[in-house]
Amino acid sequence: MQTINITLNGKVTAVAPEITILEAARQQGIDLPTLCHHPDQRVKANCRICVVEIEGVKNLVPSCSTRVTAGMNITTNSPRVRETVRTILELIFADHPQECLTCIRNGNCELRQIAAKFGVRDIQGEKRKHSFSQDFSTPSLVRNPDKCIKCGRCAEACHYIQNVGILYSHDRSTEISISPEYGKQLADVACVLCGQCALVCPVGAIHERDDTDRVWEALADPQKHVVVQVAPAVRVSLAEEFGFPSGEIATGKLVSALRSLGFDRVFDTDFSADLTIMEEGHELLDRIANGGVLPMITSCSPGWIKYMEHYYPELIPHLSTCKSPQQMFGALAKTYYAQTSGLEAKDIIVVSVMPCTAKKFEAERPEMNASGSQDVDIVLTTRELGRMLQHEGIDFRMLPEAEFDSPLGISTGAAAIFGATGGVMEAALRTVYEVVTGRTLTDLNFTAVRGMVGVKKASVDLAGTEVKAGIAHGLANAKKILEMIKAGQADYTFIEVMCCPGGCIGGGGQPYGTTNEIRARRIEALYQVDENMPLRKSHENPAVQELYQDFLLEPLGELSHRLLHTQYCNRS
Repeated sequence: MQTINITLNGKVTAVAPEITILEAARQQGIDLPTLCHHPDQRVKANCRICVVEIEGVKNLVPSCSTRVTAGMNITTNSPRVRETVRTILELIFADHPQECLTCIRNGNCELRQIAAKFGVRDIQGEKRKHSFSQDFSTPSLVRNPDKCIKCGRCAEACHYIQNVGILYSHDRSTEISISPEYGKQLADVACVLCGQCALVCPVGAIHERDDTDRVWEALADPQKHVVVQVAPAVRVSLAEEFGFPSGEIATGKLVSALRSLGFDRVFDTDFSADLTIMEEGHELLDRIANGGVLPMITSCSPGWIKYMEHYYPELIPHLSTCKSPQQMFGALAKTYYAQTSGLEAKDIIVVSVMPCTAKKFEAERPEMNASGSQDVDIVLTTRELGRMLQHEGIDFRMLPEAEFDSPLGISTGAAAIFGATGGVMEAALRTVYEVVTGRTLTDLNFTAVRGMVGVKKASVDLAGTEVKAGIAHGLANAKKILEMIKAGQADYTFIEVMCCPGGCIGGGGQPYGTTNEIRARRIEALYQVDENMPLRKSHENPAVQELYQDFLLEPLGELSHRLLHTQYCNRS
């Protein structure tokens, strides 16, 4: 590989040409501070925290947007650089609420971490006071404009990664702000509540609505039977909250941790993911056989569903009518589980631990009450569960391995990969192939649907009928497929869409610091979970088989339709 020589802090170093100074420094173990910069976003260079000094150049330059050239002499730690960065930090803090001790980001705020690194202890000059009101208008996200540092990460994620574009920069200079148009609240615009803005925000300006107190209250009520379900993506991300490397598989410790908190039963959303494949797979076959609307599109991702309702309501007939695994579980917990356990539905509290902020909105949709009351009562993100465990003083590293409770904790490897882009499609193809052909798959790994490519394709021969599959993750990629459908150019039978980049493993409620590199590690871990499972096909789940035998009777049956299927609304 071609290289050029630069001098970095007095040391001659060979680097690849055309990389940025920031990249070159980090390759040499020099961690330059950044606030507006994010590795998965375009370069913005508006915070100037990453400035460096270049010999022969009058002004300091931002390292994130300046590319190296041969012979360049760079200093990252000169007195001038340090003083400039300290001044910038002090100006940001002068315009920032001094609420660090009570902020939801206390302990993992990027601004505070950089300030500590540069020894910022006192704020010079007059402190500004704002009077922006907080936005509590949705069940998923909270906006606190007073804490916004105008880095632009949230708007970048909203416009270019998700292609939703409801966050804008307003005004100029010191009056600049980032918010929905005309100062509206999130509930008043076509926000899909995916939380990608919260995931990349470096401070506490936008975050998930915290529902941990509601869970503590439920756990303390002796009259309530509190059960918890855990999404597949959480088992490969929660450990990051306790210093483990990204992609650490922590299923057993996760179960043990939830038991330590006092939940009466610890169940697995993977159980209802297997159930989803049974219902969704049979729905696909029914549409193929009886002239139903094709291509059929998956419906597991609530941010994706809300996006369709807002922006493409005319394509709603393409959506599968299946509820998400979270909602299927809630409906069954308050009917099937209540019946088999001798409990009253009104006494059961269903808590979900999800990688997703949109799941909070989904749980409160008025149609999600097939059990006679709200099917899922409380949704926590991965981050909220992490805070609960830290609050309780639980040492995650010391926890023993434990198993999920039966029967709603029994699952297969097909369900585990639901958390990765392409996973729902692969799980469905494993089952649909064997149901239609009556033959056993010799290779369960549909590798064509895997990976971080934005739009993927695959096909499978079902006894002479070719099923062409499309897979997209991130709404900007989903939009490409939807436009193809509108134009009559989508040669697909079945399409999987995940709202968030990488799928649920990259959800808006996952640990802060999530990048595409970390997403890839989590995906790899989920496939390892799948490989390690004794059963890897949803239709072979014995608990699901028993559920149909004793309660639902058959896929797409009358009771299945009432409990496990739903309808959507036009939000345009």
